[in-house]
Amino acid sequence: MDSTRQNKISKQIQKDLSEIILPICRNIAPGKMFTITQVRVTPDLGLARAYVSVFPSEKSQDSVNTLNLHVSQIRNELGRKIRHQVRIIPEIKFFLDDSLDYIENIDNLLKK
Repeated sequence: MDSTRQNKISKQIQKDLSEIILPICRNIAPGKMFTITQVRVTPDLGLARAYVSVFPSEKSQDSVNTLNLHVSQIRNELGRKIRHQVRIIPEIKFFLDDSLDYIENIDNLLKK
Protein backbone atom coordinates (compact mmCIF):
# COMPACT_ATOMS: atom_id res chain seq x y z
CA MET A 1 0.00 0.00 0.00
CA ASP A 2 1.47 3.32 -1.08
CA SER A 3 1.62 6.29 1.25
CA THR A 4 0.15 9.66 0.38
CA ARG A 5 3.66 11.06 -0.18
CA GLN A 6 4.51 8.23 -2.59
CA ASN A 7 1.33 8.88 -4.56
CA LYS A 8 2.00 12.61 -4.79
CA ILE A 9 5.60 12.10 -5.88
CA SER A 10 4.51 9.44 -8.40
CA LYS A 11 1.98 11.76 -10.02
CA GLN A 12 4.48 14.64 -10.12
CA ILE A 13 7.16 12.45 -11.71
CA GLN A 14 4.63 11.12 -14.23
CA LYS A 15 3.67 14.65 -15.25
CA ASP A 16 7.28 15.83 -15.48
CA LEU A 17 8.51 12.74 -17.34
CA SER A 18 5.77 13.22 -19.93
CA GLU A 19 7.08 16.70 -20.64
CA ILE A 20 10.73 15.62 -20.60
CA ILE A 21 10.53 12.62 -22.95
CA LEU A 22 8.49 14.40 -25.62
CA PRO A 23 11.46 16.01 -27.46
CA ILE A 24 13.74 13.04 -26.74
CA CYS A 25 11.28 10.55 -28.26
CA ARG A 26 10.88 12.65 -31.39
CA ASN A 27 14.59 12.15 -32.03
CA ILE A 28 15.06 8.52 -30.99
CA ALA A 29 11.82 7.09 -32.42
CA PRO A 30 10.21 9.35 -35.01
CA GLY A 31 6.64 8.46 -35.85
CA LYS A 32 5.95 6.79 -32.50
CA MET A 33 3.85 8.14 -29.67
CA PHE A 34 5.02 7.53 -26.10
CA THR A 35 2.72 7.79 -23.10
CA ILE A 36 3.73 7.46 -19.46
CA THR A 37 0.81 5.42 -18.13
CA GLN A 38 1.95 4.95 -14.56
CA VAL A 39 4.87 5.67 -12.24
CA ARG A 40 5.51 3.64 -9.10
CA VAL A 41 7.95 4.92 -6.50
CA THR A 42 9.60 2.76 -3.84
CA PRO A 43 8.90 3.68 -0.19
CA ASP A 44 12.33 5.30 0.21
CA LEU A 45 11.70 7.37 -2.98
CA GLY A 46 14.98 6.07 -4.42
CA LEU A 47 13.61 4.27 -7.48
CA ALA A 48 10.84 5.24 -9.87
CA ARG A 49 9.45 2.62 -12.23
CA ALA A 50 7.85 4.33 -15.21
CA TYR A 51 5.51 2.29 -17.38
CA VAL A 52 5.46 3.45 -21.00
CA SER A 53 2.88 2.72 -23.67
CA VAL A 54 4.12 2.99 -27.27
CA PHE A 55 1.92 3.46 -30.33
CA PRO A 56 2.22 1.88 -32.88
CA SER A 57 3.25 -1.17 -30.94
CA GLU A 58 5.62 -2.72 -33.50
CA LYS A 59 9.09 -2.98 -31.96
CA SER A 60 7.85 -1.17 -28.86
CA GLN A 61 10.26 -3.05 -26.57
CA ASP A 62 13.17 -1.76 -28.67
CA SER A 63 11.85 1.78 -28.23
CA VAL A 64 11.64 1.36 -24.46
CA ASN A 65 15.18 -0.06 -24.40
CA THR A 66 16.39 2.99 -26.33
CA LEU A 67 14.61 5.18 -23.81
CA ASN A 68 16.47 3.36 -21.02
CA LEU A 69 19.75 4.22 -22.75
CA HIS A 70 18.91 7.93 -22.39
CA VAL A 71 17.92 7.62 -18.72
CA SER A 72 20.82 9.73 -17.42
CA GLN A 73 19.76 12.69 -19.56
CA ILE A 74 16.13 12.23 -18.51
CA ARG A 75 17.05 11.96 -14.82
CA ASN A 76 19.11 15.13 -15.08
CA GLU A 77 16.14 17.04 -16.51
CA LEU A 78 13.83 15.53 -13.88
CA GLY A 79 16.24 16.70 -11.18
CA ARG A 80 15.98 20.26 -12.41
CA LYS A 81 12.20 20.12 -12.21
CA ILE A 82 11.66 18.42 -8.83
CA ARG A 83 14.79 19.44 -6.91
CA HIS A 84 12.80 21.54 -4.44
CA GLN A 85 10.27 18.79 -3.65
CA VAL A 86 12.56 15.83 -2.90
CA ARG A 87 15.97 15.41 -1.33
CA ILE A 88 17.09 12.55 -3.56
CA ILE A 89 16.27 12.40 -7.26
CA PRO A 90 15.07 8.82 -7.85
CA GLU A 91 16.71 6.44 -10.27
CA ILE A 92 14.41 5.85 -13.25
CA LYS A 93 13.66 2.56 -14.96
CA PHE A 94 11.36 2.38 -17.96
CA PHE A 95 9.15 -0.66 -18.55
CA LEU A 96 6.80 -1.47 -21.41
CA ASP A 97 3.12 -1.20 -20.52
CA ASP A 98 1.36 -3.59 -22.87
CA SER A 99 -2.04 -3.41 -21.18
CA LEU A 100 -3.64 -1.75 -24.25
CA ASP A 101 -2.48 -4.63 -26.47
CA TYR A 102 -3.86 -7.09 -23.93
CA ILE A 103 -7.24 -5.31 -23.88
CA GLU A 104 -7.33 -5.24 -27.68
CA ASN A 105 -6.57 -8.96 -27.80
CA ILE A 106 -9.41 -9.74 -25.37
CA ASP A 107 -11.81 -7.58 -27.39
CA ASN A 108 -10.87 -9.45 -30.57
CA LEU A 109 -11.42 -12.80 -28.86
CA LEU A 110 -14.83 -11.73 -27.56
CA LYS A 111 -15.95 -10.51 -31.00
CA LYS A 112 -15.38 -13.95 -32.56
